[in-house]
Amino acid sequence: MDELRAAIGRYVVLPSEEALTAVTLWVAASHIQPALQHAPRLAVVGPTKGCGKSRVLDVLHETVSRPMMTVNTSPAVVFRIIGEDPPTLLVDEADTIFGPKAGDKEDLRGLLNAGHQRNRPAWRISGPEHKPTAFPTFAMAALAGIGDLPDTIMDRAVVLRMQKRKPGEKVAPFRSRHSVPELNTLRDRLAAWLTPLRGTAHRLVPPMPVEDRAADTWEPLVIVADLAGGHWPAQARAACLAMTRNEMVQDEQTTLKTRLLRDIRRVFEQQGDQEALRSHDLLAVLIQDAEAPWAEYGTKGLNAYHLANLLRDFGISPANHRFENGRQAKAYARNQFLDAWARYCPDPVPPAASPVQEVPPVRPTWGKPPAPPAGTLPVGPPRNGTGPARPR
Repeated sequence: MDELRAAIGRYVVLPSEEALTAVTLWVAASHIQPALQHAPRLAVVGPTKGCGKSRVLDVLHETVSRPMMTVNTSPAVVFRIIGEDPPTLLVDEADTIFGPKAGDKEDLRGLLNAGHQRNRPAWRISGPEHKPTAFPTFAMAALAGIGDLPDTIMDRAVVLRMQKRKPGEKVAPFRSRHSVPELNTLRDRLAAWLTPLRGTAHRLVPPMPVEDRAADTWEPLVIVADLAGGHWPAQARAACLAMTRNEMVQDEQTTLKTRLLRDIRRVFEQQGDQEALRSHDLLAVLIQDAEAPWAEYGTKGLNAYHLANLLRDFGISPANHRFENGRQAKAYARNQFLDAWARYCPDPVPPAASPVQEVPPVRPTWGKPPAPPAGTLPVGPPRNGTGPARPR
């Protein structure tokens, strides 16, 4: 395990020491997949290209159990290749599955969601006799792509938030002639050690520092750490706590960004949906809202830099705008927000109005005249204006 950790660290620069520990444990856990109840995903995400995401998959391909590398496979292939001893799926360019051009890949998305837990088969009509057939979905998977994956994937994943290397950060070049034999040797040693321990791993119920879905995802990694012994049990649990807390912060940040979009939409509405608002005017209104968190954001409240940074992920940025008085100023154009408002904070759909049932007009009946009313009418004026007298 120590040698594997050192080898991974030679080829990629990971976000933290905890992330390096997590990747090492994830690789080892792939060798005991048949003994696991949950198959954690590894989400290798970054803000741009060139962050080392594909290099991580290269290293994983040479160290995990039964790797299946793919860029754009069909759900039918994946359905049929997963069995009782599943492969480890390595999916590069996950943008093609979950991005706006995903198209008909919803089946693959559902497979990846279901495959996190054992006994969640996908049923399909198969064969010449068109019989309902259950296809296993349980398999560990690493997915690399630009930007966050869907919440349903991220919630089931150990998340690596990759960044571009700094000028002083060096890695060893990945060359097939030298790198692959070294990593394959480590893979074979891992398999020789862990394969006989699958029965033991199946019986282990390790104490976890987290709960619920996070515990399901990290349990296989902690099981491997407990099997390794030494410093690994404590190191694994420390990595688990640090990385799950980091994702909680990311979730809070995402929620905060959605709140910001809603508040900015409200400001535009209050200002009569102007074409653009000056940056300092927008900030002033946001900070004045006593119920919003913007006056206490950062150390001195939300400023122009914070605002631009929070909106950057939505493709929104300030630009010079000429106003009616002829002066130019940094401003945010309303049309920049329209797409983000529609995606992240759409207006609630008003309830459909109940259809008014119109009373059809009374049409005259042609033919025989109506029959006269039966009985006799009283003769003379009514008594006391109340109608005919009652009989005694």
